[in-house]
Amino acid sequence: MTDAIVIGGGQAGLAAAHALLARGLRPVLLESGDEPVGSWPRYYDSLHLFSPARYSALPGLPFPGDPGRYPHRDEVVDYLRTYAKTLDADLRTGHHVTAVTHDGNGFAVQVEGEKPLHAPIVIAATGAFSSPHRPVLPGLDRFAGTVLHSSEYRNPAPFAGQRVVVVGAANSAIQIAVDLAPHARVTLATRAPIRYAPQQPFGRDVHFWSTVSGFDALPVGPWLRDHPSMPVVDPGTYQAAIDAGRPDRRGMFTAVDGSTVTWPDGGTDEVDTILLATGFRPGTSYLGGLGALDATGRPRQRHGLSTTHPGLGYVGLEWQRSFSSASIRGVGRDARYVVRRLTRR
Repeated sequence: MTDAIVIGGGQAGLAAAHALLARGLRPVLLESGDEPVGSWPRYYDSLHLFSPARYSALPGLPFPGDPGRYPHRDEVVDYLRTYAKTLDADLRTGHHVTAVTHDGNGFAVQVEGEKPLHAPIVIAATGAFSSPHRPVLPGLDRFAGTVLHSSEYRNPAPFAGQRVVVVGAANSAIQIAVDLAPHARVTLATRAPIRYAPQQPFGRDVHFWSTVSGFDALPVGPWLRDHPSMPVVDPGTYQAAIDAGRPDRRGMFTAVDGSTVTWPDGGTDEVDTILLATGFRPGTSYLGGLGALDATGRPRQRHGLSTTHPGLGYVGLEWQRSFSSASIRGVGRDARYVVRRLTRR
């Protein structure tokens, strides 16, 4: 029996381990990958954080370098490697969790190829990158071309000269479509017009304003969690590119027949690739047998605390407590809250 088990060694898991250590507990941190950097190495090559370095740190270790810059994906990977080394925790990489059970006295965590581990506290911090959401779209199952999810996109090179449709209206969809546009003929397909928010209103980054106003940490209710509709953070290039038709934006296609896509106005296009930038779902399937998930596979929780099993918590879920809960700047705040509540119990 160990004090606590954290499942997932990315930004959420590292923040949870830090919070547990601060409360005097000795957690075991289980990461399925080769190193504790989460899914960051698998994100697309051009990815930069939407928040400046000064707002993109985990508790106890500032992000290095110019605090006003927007760090690149690889800088985040390096930062997480460094952060993991600062934690005096039992960090075990190459440990893939397959199931969690409860026997009345505590939790048993089954790791592939290992004996079960036992603890009274388990924190699921596995993020969502392993569970891409692929919505049902008209005719998509009959598409003769290539269908990819944004989790599989790295750079424009494989798409040079192609006709590509990117589905989605959030930050990643716009960033990928703009990234592709100089190399392919790209259309951004959305169900509604895109809403934009300037990255630096009144000369300061939007995260400065959300922090000083308290909005960044403002608890969200079910009305927002069930209908999230955040605008795209625009550094001043995205809306200009889309307004100029590079890429162009259209309403969601109404049909697919072979490689032919039909648009709402009745026009058609021959398409090579449809890229779904349609988000993710919680990667917590290992909790399915525990009865901790609802019928859609989402955790039954409130503010990161399981409503089915005392002692079970979550860090890193989208809209868990605030609109920044799934971000590197928000997981530390949520981890402190969840650990404080779990240790009280």
